[in-house]
Amino acid sequence: MGILNATPDSFSDGGRFLARDAALHHAEQMLAAGVDIVDIGGESTRPGAPPLALDEELERVIPLVDELRDAGVAISIDTYKPEVMAEALAHGADMINDIWGLRLPGAIDAVAHSTCGLCVMHMIGDPQTMQSDPAAAYDDVVADVARFLAERVAALEAAGVSRSRISVDPGFGFGKTVEQNYALLAHLPRTAPADLPVLAGMSRKSMLGAVTNKPAPERLAASVAAAVLAAERGAKIIRVHDVAETVDALKVWRATCAAS
Repeated sequence: MGILNATPDSFSDGGRFLARDAALHHAEQMLAAGVDIVDIGGESTRPGAPPLALDEELERVIPLVDELRDAGVAISIDTYKPEVMAEALAHGADMINDIWGLRLPGAIDAVAHSTCGLCVMHMIGDPQTMQSDPAAAYDDVVADVARFLAERVAALEAAGVSRSRISVDPGFGFGKTVEQNYALLAHLPRTAPADLPVLAGMSRKSMLGAVTNKPAPERLAASVAAAVLAAERGAKIIRVHDVAETVDALKVWRATCAAS
């Protein structure tokens, strides 16, 4: 899953792809590199990020859906707003990737009667508050995240959503300490309800900077390492900024697995 941030303020590449032509050029590069899913986001959800007005988010993402829906790969929308979900699906999006785990009023209704894929993510609080005191938020971070994701999957199934449409994301960096993030990575299979695919999104995040002491633009090697570690632990979707490098690393990992 390649990240396409049509935002001025994302933590790693804010502003680079806000202009439509720049966003489309970046999407073309990801397609050439072998991306399987393009994840379009119009609102930054970095720690402390302010919320974005609905009309502005729609203006950023819907034209990109229109341009990319026939690109031959799945198009995902990174949003928590039910109105954006519904509009993106109407324009041909294939997947909704929701940091709120489809908890906001109207979110499940916006997706229940479609056929789109869904990613349910764990988050404590909201982007403005999630990193205020994550150390105190859990009894056991792995068990607590697993319990939350199981509850959200059950809510979707109760609304008639087929289990085959659902993936889950433990939410690296969304209300977790560095140590809690690495506990989730180490025990990644335990975070997911049985048989559901896991999405792992650690690309360039502060959990990597904490151990490498490098700023976000210099975390390529750490991001690739995290991607391979997640794949080794069963992640089926790896969400990244650097598609070409991650694709190559995963090819080597797969070849090694096949030979073992």
